[in-house]
Amino acid sequence: MSRDIRRIMNSVEPPQTFSEGTPASSLQEGGTIVSLDNGRLAVRRKHKGIIFKTLMSRDGNEIVDKKLSANELEYRRRFIDYRYFNHNFKDDIGTTKHYLPWSGVGEQTTGLNEQSSFLAPFKMICHKLIIRPENMNDNTQTITFGIERIDNGDTTQDSIATFAHTTDFVASTVTVINNSDWSASPVVPANALATMTIQTSSSDLQDGESTVFWITSVWKTFIEV
Repeated sequence: MSRDIRRIMNSVEPPQTFSEGTPASSLQEGGTIVSLDNGRLAVRRKHKGIIFKTLMSRDGNEIVDKKLSANELEYRRRFIDYRYFNHNFKDDIGTTKHYLPWSGVGEQTTGLNEQSSFLAPFKMICHKLIIRPENMNDNTQTITFGIERIDNGDTTQDSIATFAHTTDFVASTVTVINNSDWSASPVVPANALATMTIQTSSSDLQDGESTVFWITSVWKTFIEV
């Protein structure tokens, strides 16, 4: 073996393969660790004192451990996103079921209205509903919230899920209805009209005075390109 070949071989740490659980701190300069990290194959290599890591999968699913930065992103097929909508309104709703506005600030008594329904372009799941009421006359009343849909091709308002809020609303304080609080999975299919409702158990809630409700809904949306 020539002197030059021996010099090259001795100047670089040969690749190393360890079993799962071997600490990356054991790497020498130029060395490589191949191990399993939570079912994914991880390759670590030490270069100039810095350990670089690459994850590989066997099913095509890729996971980034920390922040992903890109100058440009283009989704070729589908992705999941979270979208939020404003449903603010002001009224004395009495005991009549009202449909929250998806545009403007006017609640309605039917979902078949340009303000009280949203034509879902994709499948959506209600992630959370956030409510902040103004001062009310009797905040101990039960307030029932509902999610309904009007399917593509008909005008029937079908109930999807409800939630009866029985604890006190506190003026100028946020109340959150989470996904798991609904009576059923709050899923609106693509191409259906999504509607949201509010109804109180007693007209004493506002006692003839209009009350401001600040309401925001957050939806897990399955975007299909």
